[in-house]
Amino acid sequence: MIRPMNDAQVDSLAFRKALLQSERRRIYGITAFLLVFAVATAVRIVVFGSHMSPWGVFVLLLVVAYELWTLSVVTKALKTGHDLPRALWLFNIILEIAVPALGIAYFSSPRLAAEYRALATPWVLAFFPLILLSVLRLNPRVSQIAGIAAALGFLASAYSLGWRPSLENLSQHSATQTAVGFYAAILLASGFLAGMVSGEIRKHVQAALREAEMQRQLKEVEHDLEIARSIQQSLLPRTRPIIEGMEISGWNLPADATGGDYFDWKKLRDGRLVVTLADVTGHGIGPALLASVCRAYARSSFDTHDDVVRAMQHINQYFGEDLPSGSFATFVAAVCSNNNGRVELISAGHGPLFVYSSARDAFQEFAAQAIPLGLLPDLNAGEPVILDLDCGDMVVLATDGFFEWENADGEQFGDERMTRTIRESRHLSPEEIIAELYSAVKAFANGTRQIDDLTAVVIKRVTNGTRTVGTAG
Repeated sequence: MIRPMNDAQVDSLAFRKALLQSERRRIYGITAFLLVFAVATAVRIVVFGSHMSPWGVFVLLLVVAYELWTLSVVTKALKTGHDLPRALWLFNIILEIAVPALGIAYFSSPRLAAEYRALATPWVLAFFPLILLSVLRLNPRVSQIAGIAAALGFLASAYSLGWRPSLENLSQHSATQTAVGFYAAILLASGFLAGMVSGEIRKHVQAALREAEMQRQLKEVEHDLEIARSIQQSLLPRTRPIIEGMEISGWNLPADATGGDYFDWKKLRDGRLVVTLADVTGHGIGPALLASVCRAYARSSFDTHDDVVRAMQHINQYFGEDLPSGSFATFVAAVCSNNNGRVELISAGHGPLFVYSSARDAFQEFAAQAIPLGLLPDLNAGEPVILDLDCGDMVVLATDGFFEWENADGEQFGDERMTRTIRESRHLSPEEIIAELYSAVKAFANGTRQIDDLTAVVIKRVTNGTRTVGTAG
């Protein structure tokens, strides 16, 4: 069963990797911005004669060097699968936000009036890209902390330049005094807005990671089911059995990758051939396992007992012990004798059983002689039906996936359409009859989904032995 990842699993596994990858991109952005800012500052100083302090360029380059070191640490963490210490995350926030605050306080042009310096210097603009890039931390609190740190850092740098807050005579405050508080409020709001964006991005990343994990698990399940299907299909007969006077073929198509139906045939010690067909309740991997168990018990029982009724009792006893509560299987066995057309037919809950008479061009239906396997410890089976087939006569065994397949109007394919299809194709070989039957039920369904497994076996009386080449379907 597929289990969706919870938030803790996402955070501790795939999300941690996504966070480190996002942090690496953030560092690229920070480094590029600081380099551009440093180059622009140097050009203003050298080319245009700005009085900005050159020490600001030096500090910017130092921070760039630190960011490159952090990038190497993040890259190493990605390769090793380790996480970064939380203290490093916090230190990086403080350091990066401190750069424009230091620039305002110490590296601004002294030609700007002190009361305007905090507002007019380009360093104040550096806060906003840093807050914006904090979104890539994929943590709303980090962006909020960046906004708070930026607002406090700006107020501190303005304070160092002479700005003083006062609640007295508010109407007489200068524009610069009120603008500092306004700038700080904008920086604070920017941090919280960045936090909202970061939170939304985080949700989308987590959803994408869950979807990716679900797809990975689905592929694993599909792979496992394909292996189970190949194993189950390998247990079905690959060639038609060789028995004098009869042609026999079987075919199976599960509704899912695996199914609860199976057919089989096996030579008995006295030379007769036993053909079996079973339908375990449900379809899918569970019934498929039970069908394999039923097949094993059937083969073992018919190896041990020549009498078909005793073999059925043995199958019911041991297979019933392995069935979970509420599960059962319908089962039919047809024991075919060499060259005389005799068939012993016994069913445990499987029916109807169709016998076609070529001479009368009519069908006879037989009910089951016992209850399905696994319902009771004692099968209480009646005597098997003894059939003496003439040339062209047929025994058709099929699971209810054929009868009960419905079209868009909710109408079932039913016994009548099935017998009509068999009659119309009675001159064909058993495998061709089954192919015609499948084509008929598909045409009737007209696109409705197959909801139950399909399995059919046709035993046909012929003259001059059987063909020795052919497949089971």
